[in-house]
Amino acid sequence: MKVKTEQEIFDFLKPIADGMGIEIVEVEFKQGKEPTLTVYADTDSGIDLNTCAAFHTAIDAPLDDFDPTFGAPYTLQVSSPGLDRPLKTARDFEKRMGQKVEVKLYAPLKGKKLFEAVLVGYDGNCITLQDGDENIKLELSKIAKVCLAIDFD
Repeated sequence: MKVKTEQEIFDFLKPIADGMGIEIVEVEFKQGKEPTLTVYADTDSGIDLNTCAAFHTAIDAPLDDFDPTFGAPYTLQVSSPGLDRPLKTARDFEKRMGQKVEVKLYAPLKGKKLFEAVLVGYDGNCITLQDGDENIKLELSKIAKVCLAIDFD
């Protein structure tokens, strides 16, 4: 199935999202038996079901006109990014500055592949974690996954 790029869809939807005070975190299109376009959305104060539903309604008809699948059927979903969503963009890292993150590395560093510490720096190539009195600088190319640490206290 021919589909417009996720970036084209993102760029098309961004003005609608901006007008509603919504940030599009990611656009994902999964092909297969039931093709699905999922738009992950957030706000500065978090996103709830009513906001997701309102955004879905706001983008449904314009997307039909934009025709991201060139006439082929698909299912549209609007979702929160979820607490366990990996941090990928500069905005993701900036929003989580000062919070505890979980970092999984491709290869061990100091005998460890998993770090849980406070995110204190991001420069586009590296992140800096604060673990007690120690600062740990990690290159993004060596990181398999970074996500918000979830404490179940």
